[in-house]
Amino acid sequence: MRRLPDRARLDHLKKQAKEFLRDYRAGRAEAFARLRDALPAARGRDDAALVALDLRLHDVQSCIAREYGFASWNDLTRYVDVRSAARRDPAAQLLLWLELVYGGEPFGRMLRPNPRVALRVLHEHPALLGADPYLACAVGETDVLRRAIGDDRAWVNGIGGPLRMPPLVAVTHSSLLQVPEYRERLHRSVRLLLDGGADPNQRFTTPAGHTLSALYGAVGKQHDSVLATMLLDAGANPDDGESLYHSLDDPACTRALLEHGATAHGSNAIYRALDLADPEPLRLLLAFGADPNEPARNAPITQWGSPLLWAIKRGRSRDHVEALLDAGADPTKRTPAGTSAYGLAAQFGLDDVAALLRERSGAAAAEILTEEERFVAACARGDVTEAQRIRAARPDLPAALTEQQLRILPELAAAGHDRAVRTMVELGWPIEARGGDWEASALNMAVFRGDAALARFLLEHGAQWTATHGFGDNVLGTLSWSSRMQPSGSGDWVACARLLREFGVPIGHRDPDEQDAVIVAGRSRPFSDEVYDVLLGGS
Repeated sequence: MRRLPDRARLDHLKKQAKEFLRDYRAGRAEAFARLRDALPAARGRDDAALVALDLRLHDVQSCIAREYGFASWNDLTRYVDVRSAARRDPAAQLLLWLELVYGGEPFGRMLRPNPRVALRVLHEHPALLGADPYLACAVGETDVLRRAIGDDRAWVNGIGGPLRMPPLVAVTHSSLLQVPEYRERLHRSVRLLLDGGADPNQRFTTPAGHTLSALYGAVGKQHDSVLATMLLDAGANPDDGESLYHSLDDPACTRALLEHGATAHGSNAIYRALDLADPEPLRLLLAFGADPNEPARNAPITQWGSPLLWAIKRGRSRDHVEALLDAGADPTKRTPAGTSAYGLAAQFGLDDVAALLRERSGAAAAEILTEEERFVAACARGDVTEAQRIRAARPDLPAALTEQQLRILPELAAAGHDRAVRTMVELGWPIEARGGDWEASALNMAVFRGDAALARFLLEHGAQWTATHGFGDNVLGTLSWSSRMQPSGSGDWVACARLLREFGVPIGHRDPDEQDAVIVAGRSRPFSDEVYDVLLGGS
């Protein structure tokens, strides 16, 4: 393993990565040797096979990170940030370390925690936390906690430390719970605090004004059902307004909450369950009395009206819909715009769901779709022949479609139904129709997913990169967020950036006041390293 220079700087590391990439593309033996030694995808490959891999900047960045003993480039860069801060200001170093442990939420920022790097920093700087018992909560130092309780029994319900967190919150929100060798000691810390009189309903208010409980940390952040049960058995309120909704990614946590009396009604949990591909969280909620016809309360769900209709809009499986119907969902429900569940399923191309609804809807089984609905359904299936046949008799289509029907284009783009999107656009669908949870165009949805092929198709058919979405930005804002957060692991945001340049996005320039930000068309936005280079005029 290579030793990282004592005064390593991020700009130097980025420069090294670009030089490494140039050496690889030039076919230099040293670059190939480094790749074989450190990059799993390159091991055992001869020179020709390495060239055929067509590696990019993120690949050589990964290689450099592994050479220094890090799992990823992100780990390396965050480590360098913390170590650089230590030279400038130890207090700043501690805050950056806490950001690694807790993520950006306590700081009012959008940033994931990184327990691997937090532990590496701590191992290299064992005196970093000092004797502060609030900081000891983050790592499960039970000896320190025991002394603090012995010195002052009221301490267990106090607020302190740099983040002004109560002790139980500081433990349950610590990402070190995700590290096997720390999980048990953090569990012991929670038991120690509860036995010492800590209120299991301790809460913390973030800079954004969100009040988060210790229980929410256990189920919503760490997905730790053992810890959740410990808190619930001690009297934590299962209906704290956040925990049930955020537990659904881990059915064991959801079950623990429901068995301790959590109620789904009014929590939007049933709608959140329909955002998930796994039907098990939905089945759990329904088994514990969730209302399969619970009225929608919040936008954009109110545009659809019921769990059944929301399930169809989200493209959920027949299993999801069957679970709702078995629990008593009304198959004759209609959207506020008057579309039936059956008609909506057909228009979203969910033929198996539509068939199920015909089976279950009794008197409505003989329902006949309108010509408009049949046109949308044919497009959603990618059935060009049928769609063209209908349009020949109705040349006013798709212009005569309702606003809700026109929204189906970006909805299907968001779900990755490229064939349906292409069919709709080729048959004259308004290409800037906005939809989805953030009122965005099909182009925004394609770039969000990193789908350069679909984005090219849309741009070639007239989509405008300057068109704004519901957050007040255009597709560059979408590219900014998605290139850094990578919501789909297989996306190619570099190709999307090149494509946008090809279709008129002007070359940007570095923002002197913000690292990793590029000013394009008068607006500054941060991007991933590779996208950053493309927008500055690189290839």
